[in-house]
Formats: sequence, C-alpha cells, structure tokens
Amino acid sequence: MTSSPGGSNNPPAEPTYADRVFRSPSALAGGVLVLALAAWVGGDALVRGQGRTPWAAVAGLLFAVPLVVAFTLRPAVFANDDRLRIRNPFRTITLPWAAVEGVRAGYSSEVFAGGRKYQLWAIPVSLRQRKRVARQQARRATDDPYGRTSATADVSDARARRAPADQTLDDLREQAERCASRPGAQGGPSVRWAYEIIAPCVVGAVALAVLLATG
Repeated sequence: MTSSPGGSNNPPAEPTYADRVFRSPSALAGGVLVLALAAWVGGDALVRGQGRTPWAAVAGLLFAVPLVVAFTLRPAVFANDDRLRIRNPFRTITLPWAAVEGVRAGYSSEVFAGGRKYQLWAIPVSLRQRKRVARQQARRATDDPYGRTSATADVSDARARRAPADQTLDDLREQAERCASRPGAQGGPSVRWAYEIIAPCVVGAVALAVLLATG
C-alpha cells in the first residue's frame, strides 16, 4: 500500500467543478440601459451645471447607481456540487446543499434552509411564460384528441413543457437531493450583507438630504 509523502493515507479529495451561474438577461439589459442614461444625464449636469447642480448630480449618482446595480446587475445564483450561493440585491446567502430543505416556485423563486425562506432574485418567475407554455400544451392536446402521439408533439424535450424558471428550479431541487450527502455539502446557512452597495447609497442619500436642507 502506498502513502502520501507526509505519511498519511487520506483518500483523494473529490473533484470540484465550476459553478453554474443563473442570471436574468432582461434585468442585465435593463440595468445597462439605465446606467447609460444615468451616466449621460449625470455627466451633463457635472459639465454644464452651475452652483450646487454638480454636487447634487454627484450625490444623486452615488445614491442611484448602486441601487440600479443592486437590483439589475448584481443578482445571480451560483450552484456547484457543494453549495448554492444566492447573490441578492443587498445580501449574499451561502447554503450548503445539506442545509437546503426545499426549493419552490410560486409567485417568486424561493429556497428554504435553516427554517428560513430566501428569494432567488436572479430567477424571476414569469406568469406570462407559464401561460404561454400552458397554451402550447393545450394546442398539443388539440392536435392529439384521441390520446395518441401527434406528429407535432414534442415528446423528446421535457423542458419544452416547463417555463424556464420552473425548469431551473427543478434542476436545483434535483441537485440538492443528489449532493446533500457529499462531505463538502455539510454545514449551515451563512449570510453576508453587501456593504459595498449599502454604504455608497447611504452616503449619497445623506448628501442629497443635506443639499436639499441647505438649498
């Protein structure tokens, strides 16, 4: 029997894989557009503004830009074989799979862990997409009124019968069940506040309040 150079006979560590990342493309696109508009309006106020206008523009940007980033660019969900990391507007929640008690899609995407509920901002539930999928299923049923497989029915792709958010949560639920027993997936939830977002918002809000009060 061979041993490691240090004399220990520990089994090799399980391989780790890169995180799967889930984000909302529509939120990303909207955030970029709003930031571009803010940069144009704020830049114009800084260059052409007089008196307190440039200072108000700086305070407004300091307050608004982090908020836009928080609700559009920041939200993301990262999943690997050990844990689920949820990056919401003002918090980052890390959940080892063993701590995950359930994953649900109601009017919002939610995960339950440690007796608490956490929303998944990066995986928004779209009632419109659910209705579209329901209409597609109804059309397939109409094409196949006798219960036989229609030539136009999609039987090979189960994802075609689920809204994207619902399918994503199904995948996360299956991963939680599959990976909960891994040694690296043990532990409890941990939460970290996004002070890099909160601090500039507070500073900008205070500066705006001072400018308005003394104006």
